[in-house]
Amino acid sequence: MPADGSYGRRELLGAAAGVAVCGVALAGCGTGDAKAQPNIKGKVIAKVADVPVGGGKLVKDLNVIVTQPTQGVYKAFSAACTHKGCTVSTPRDNVLRCPCHGSEFAADSGKALKGPASAPLASFQVRAEGDGIVVV
Repeated sequence: MPADGSYGRRELLGAAAGVAVCGVALAGCGTGDAKAQPNIKGKVIAKVADVPVGGGKLVKDLNVIVTQPTQGVYKAFSAACTHKGCTVSTPRDNVLRCPCHGSEFAADSGKALKGPASAPLASFQVRAEGDGIVVV
């Protein structure tokens, strides 16, 4: 830092570039924060009939997985694996699997079951309303 406490143009541009690089690097790390998704509150994201018990549905345009781990219980998660962002599969045996590196997540909680991912999938509160599943 200069003796007078001021910074020149080069120092400020360098600092701004450093902050931008750090922000991009952190954005690539999964945080489990569902607020990173587009605002989908109040929207029907799937039809009840399209989400079988023990299974789920990938809503591609929102990158969200909707699951029904047990009869009448619906869950929704970001479909982006918290390891490197690959899209996880719909559940089989109540487990969501990442095809890229083998991470596994619980279809009822989004909790990481097997690495390399260690953070849970970001979750959304949902409920069935009529024949649709709505984000609350």
